[in-house]
Amino acid sequence: MQVSTASVPAEDPKRRVLKDVFGFDDFRPGQDAVTEALLAGRHVLAVMPTGAGKSLCYQVPALVLGGLTIVVSPLVALMQDQVAALRLAGVAADTINSSLDRDANVAAWRRVAAGQTRLLYLAPERLMTARMLEALARLDIRLIAVDEAHCISQWGPAFRREYEELSRLRDIFPGVPIIALTATADEATRTDIAAQLFAGRVESLVLGFDRPNIKLGIEAKQDSKRQLLSFVERHAGRSGIVYCLSRKKTEEMAAFLEKNGVRALAYHAGMSKDAREANQNAFMTLSGVVMVATIAFGMGIDKPDVAYVFHTDLPGSLEAYYQEIGRAGRDGRAAEAHMLFGLGDIRMRRLFIEDEDAPAEHKRRAHGRLDTLIGYCETAQCRRQILLGYFGETAVPCGNCDNCLDQTPHADGEAEARIILAAIAQTGERFGAAHVADVLIGHETEKVLARNHHRLASFGTGVAHKKDVWLSLVRQLVAGGFLTLDSGGHGGLAIAEKGRELARGDVPFRYRVEVRSRALRGKTRPDAAAGTEGLDSALLATLKAVRLRLARERQVPAFVIFSDRTLIDMAERCPRDLDAFAAVNGVGAAKLREFGQIFLSAIAAHQSGASG
Repeated sequence: MQVSTASVPAEDPKRRVLKDVFGFDDFRPGQDAVTEALLAGRHVLAVMPTGAGKSLCYQVPALVLGGLTIVVSPLVALMQDQVAALRLAGVAADTINSSLDRDANVAAWRRVAAGQTRLLYLAPERLMTARMLEALARLDIRLIAVDEAHCISQWGPAFRREYEELSRLRDIFPGVPIIALTATADEATRTDIAAQLFAGRVESLVLGFDRPNIKLGIEAKQDSKRQLLSFVERHAGRSGIVYCLSRKKTEEMAAFLEKNGVRALAYHAGMSKDAREANQNAFMTLSGVVMVATIAFGMGIDKPDVAYVFHTDLPGSLEAYYQEIGRAGRDGRAAEAHMLFGLGDIRMRRLFIEDEDAPAEHKRRAHGRLDTLIGYCETAQCRRQILLGYFGETAVPCGNCDNCLDQTPHADGEAEARIILAAIAQTGERFGAAHVADVLIGHETEKVLARNHHRLASFGTGVAHKKDVWLSLVRQLVAGGFLTLDSGGHGGLAIAEKGRELARGDVPFRYRVEVRSRALRGKTRPDAAAGTEGLDSALLATLKAVRLRLARERQVPAFVIFSDRTLIDMAERCPRDLDAFAAVNGVGAAKLREFGQIFLSAIAAHQSGASG
């Protein structure tokens, strides 16, 4: 049977591919513009929020253009899941990677060389070998996609040296459009990607970063297990993700929740592939499951009804934090992002940075990013304003974070701020927070004495507070936009225009004296918004069970068969024949042929049982 495409204009091949292959009636925001630019042969840097549908931005033009598209991805598991999903959609996709045996890799290359493969997924270290590049140069390459492109930037939150070599691609494959995609890149990282990968000649598309349905909250770490349990119990029966820093803590927290009656599963890179996949499938299929994981979990997971993301430890940066909380509330319903924050986390993160085998410049940048994240944790301002401001967006107070909802008294910090601003100005606006704090408390360090900063008027003007208080105030001033941090250089502090207004007394500055333990007050917004109210939950559970069985038979993750969004649409529509099934969001021609009758039978059997 053929899918009806009467509603798709014959002269618009990209929309025909979108409907016929992937089963979607329309593009999400940004996808159409990116696709059009690539089809016109232009390079693109796309910065799109987690869950915005980045993969379709290159998969659709790859099929319209024909020939071979090379996709660079940093994670083997992500490559394999995407290849499996494409194959089920009827797309000839392959990956060559270290997890496959030699015979499988040879067979994949033969398909590529024969022109049978449309998309080839490779890790950067495999792509940029002389042998691979020489072999690919003989083929009809039409498009190159670089996923997780922040890895190419020395200023990015997850820099990988293997990605540096990718800067040669534009010269090796002249005339081939390249797309770089990432969910998390501040302005410095975006500028660096544009310079390195595209020599500055690129169209940039940056979609809005705001996720207003996610309530943001931070709590002082005291008894993390009890704090976690209390939070999870407030969301009883809902699915959530709990992020932990270590594999050991992941297993301990999952066991603790299980012991206290919460269905919790662990996920980390130290587990076997089968165990990880089984837990991932259970999380995707069952309701009310809590996944306790390291950051190994999340990429490529599209589960719309995740009610919360809980961090038991400080993430590595604001970029990482943004990407991780973005896995909550993708269905548009009210969701929460809650983090526990303690001094021990800061020490641990500092150690990670120092132990990293990276240039000193990269370490300085990493420390600067960590300072910004700590400032976000300590700020007395609206958290969403701080978070969006970091990515270059402005916002009014959101009314949906702990600082907006919980009117805890904050101290007037204008006098302290002016002392800090004076010290920064007198030292030349080029030194970091630690040096400025040493000047304020009158600490005659070697650096202070060498620069004669002990003779400044500001020296010793801050003896009323300890050094850690001044460092906290500096971080909050950076987070509030009063100071700027030269993250691309030596981490020096400079006074922003807003800081000059503060010095003149034109704007106020209030600060949080300490981060105290407090639960987010105010009830969570009703779950009725854009949710599954009125849906036959028993039918949805039946469809998820069918999906899980099909996934196990094919040895792929459950979401590769159909996303939760597709199953929800299926349960709402209750199609009775293949024509009606073809209209379900996310059902393309190949999946219609392979799975249509199976799911129709399950729906019919459920309805028959319900009526009987």
